[in-house]
Amino acid sequence: MLLAVAAACGSGGDEAAPADSQPLPVLRIGLIPERNIFIQKKRYKPLAAYLSKKMNVDIELKVLSRYGNIIDNFVSNGLDGAFFGSFTGALAQNRLHVEPLARPEYFDGTSTYHGLIFVRRDSGIENANDMKGKRFVFVDKATTAGWLLPLHYFKSAGIDDPLAWLSEAYFAGTHEGAIRDVLDGKADIGAAKNTIFEALAKTDPRVTRELVILTRSPDVPENGLCVRKDLDVDLKTALKRTLLTMDQDEEGQQILTKFGAARFIPTFANDYKVVLDFAAAIGLDLKSYDYINE
Repeated sequence: MLLAVAAACGSGGDEAAPADSQPLPVLRIGLIPERNIFIQKKRYKPLAAYLSKKMNVDIELKVLSRYGNIIDNFVSNGLDGAFFGSFTGALAQNRLHVEPLARPEYFDGTSTYHGLIFVRRDSGIENANDMKGKRFVFVDKATTAGWLLPLHYFKSAGIDDPLAWLSEAYFAGTHEGAIRDVLDGKADIGAAKNTIFEALAKTDPRVTRELVILTRSPDVPENGLCVRKDLDVDLKTALKRTLLTMDQDEEGQQILTKFGAARFIPTFANDYKVVLDFAAAIGLDLKSYDYINE
């Protein structure tokens, strides 16, 4: 996910700035498309505004259209950082050498998520063998929950070419989209992250009533903010400090509640080792991996 502070967000009128005023530093931060663009912006905009105010910077938010182009767009769009998913975070550290700063910790004390494979309760599908000739909706080739987990699941069942095993396989582009496609009967099997699955279940009772989970992935780091390695040290330090201390003031607590987290916690490169191990188990090399959806 990319954090960028739009200048338009910071200006509420047409009055010209004083001649001697200095423009604020701009931090451009990106967001991956977990859910639709409107939900993503609604969730992250108050956080961006809080950081802008506390750090005296302009933060621009940019929601990417796809997971798989986040690496290329990080460079082409001149991004300073992004809220990467676990797999895109591992890829970005490997290829862009970004530095992880922080990730949210939720009210239940977790700061991780896991992938799920699910089907309709009336599908008759209980395992990988039952999926032969069925339709599978993935999320994106650059996701742990929506791609690595299914590949690992099929490989563990002795199926090396799941695309040949299935009658149809396609990418929804978002976790929410994958869940809804199975729910609506557009696909027989789907994969997505548990946090989105659970969030949808709170607003749509059909999720728990009509879907059943077959398996899950290991726990991986929740979407964390990583920044480019050559970002100004003072800005980097201020950004991390502001995130890690926002639960200590009333305004910050209110923003965190809207965001859906209790606080932000420090995040390090080693936190992504579980993703690397999971990828290695299916023979995936991050250095050469083609993460662009076909």
